[in-house]
Amino acid sequence: MKTLININQLKFVIPAKAGIHTMTENRKDSCLRRNDKSFQFYSLFNTLKFATGFLMLLVSINTIAQEKLTLEECYTLLNKNYPLTKQSELLTKQNILDLEVIRTGKLPQFDFLAQATYQSDVISIPIIIPGSSIENPNKDQYKATISVNQLIYAGGLINASSDVKVASLKTAQKQVEVNLYQLKKQVNQLYFSILLQQEKYDLLTSKKALLEAKLKEVKAGIKFGVLLPTSDSVLEAELLKTEQQFIEISFNKSSLINTLSELIGTKIITTTYLENSVELTASSNEIKRPELDLFQLKKDEIESSNQLISKQNAPKIMSFATGGYGNPGLNMLDNTFQTFYTVGLKLNWNVFDWNSNKKQRESLLINKEIVDTEETVFKLNTNIALNQQQDEIDKIASFIETDTSIIALRKEIIKTAESQLKNGVITASAYITEITNLYEAENNLSIHKIQLLLAKANYKTTKGAP
Repeated sequence: MKTLININQLKFVIPAKAGIHTMTENRKDSCLRRNDKSFQFYSLFNTLKFATGFLMLLVSINTIAQEKLTLEECYTLLNKNYPLTKQSELLTKQNILDLEVIRTGKLPQFDFLAQATYQSDVISIPIIIPGSSIENPNKDQYKATISVNQLIYAGGLINASSDVKVASLKTAQKQVEVNLYQLKKQVNQLYFSILLQQEKYDLLTSKKALLEAKLKEVKAGIKFGVLLPTSDSVLEAELLKTEQQFIEISFNKSSLINTLSELIGTKIITTTYLENSVELTASSNEIKRPELDLFQLKKDEIESSNQLISKQNAPKIMSFATGGYGNPGLNMLDNTFQTFYTVGLKLNWNVFDWNSNKKQRESLLINKEIVDTEETVFKLNTNIALNQQQDEIDKIASFIETDTSIIALRKEIIKTAESQLKNGVITASAYITEITNLYEAENNLSIHKIQLLLAKANYKTTKGAP
């Protein structure tokens, strides 16, 4: 299987190993000879570089995946792979079975009955007819029958029952969609947290390059006696701290990626680039959340149940036929085994139900009012959340404007500090302080940009905008 190895990460490994080797071989060289403390410092620095590079190499070796990943693609993968998605298919299968059961009410119903009885007394005729005798029935009697019942008319009861099941299916499937939709904010949080680590890595790479370039200048200044001998140690210590930050970012990003991978059901490799584009298009203030569809489907289900209840007391007409074999048969005075049958029509009409039907319909009406109340509360809370998120977006946007001004000032300060360090006016520690201030300002800008993207994504999720 093809694997990916990030070339930039190899740069951490090869120079580090080469640096340790060169330092060991040329320790006796007069140009590179340093005190033991400085040598240990430099060795530890290169060791950390090697460890960081090796760690990044291990993380990057993985199966090939897409090079870019967008937030919308994460949503699609979530809806496709999250285990809850399977419920929709299972609900459909269950509904098919339920409908088949309901439709059997239109098919002929067969009943088989077999019984043997013994009774303490039987009917007798206390009349004597000259020239003839009437035999009393046997006290032991036997009968086996098969009955067929066919529903002819039920006032639409079966169709109404099917409609309730279909409405119930739509409501249950929409509830699954709502549950999946509520996971989008968790996807947003993970996605932009990974993006933040990605931005921190780029900023830290720039800081490291600046420190390494300045370290070369400081070493040259030490060599020619312009700067103090320990000036490079301060920069080397800061580089060590930078390597630690690289390790922390790598672990944090890896952990976040693993969590997002589990959530969307797709393996994401650490070299995947996450796009950082979220646009808020001008649209109406209408909320387009699946919860609103769910409320409407609940009302439809209540209406379907109301229609079913209204048909429960409708008259029902059935045809029936019964055939059997027994002793006695239909002729109670014939003590022999014989066949027999009966056919006919039957009308069943529940004329008075003690207002049970009416009370059930009133109960459904209350349920509908409860759903209306829930919908009103949902819209109210959603609008409050949208207003808060819009305020958050405006606040972060103002922070970004200030961050840009701060960075511009910090860069001017750095230019002055570089000149002062080169001429020995300030120490390396003072220069590191200004470098750190610039890095923190750039880091704040990066954080605010990611926070702005997250706030916009959450706004779209809350509103349900496409």
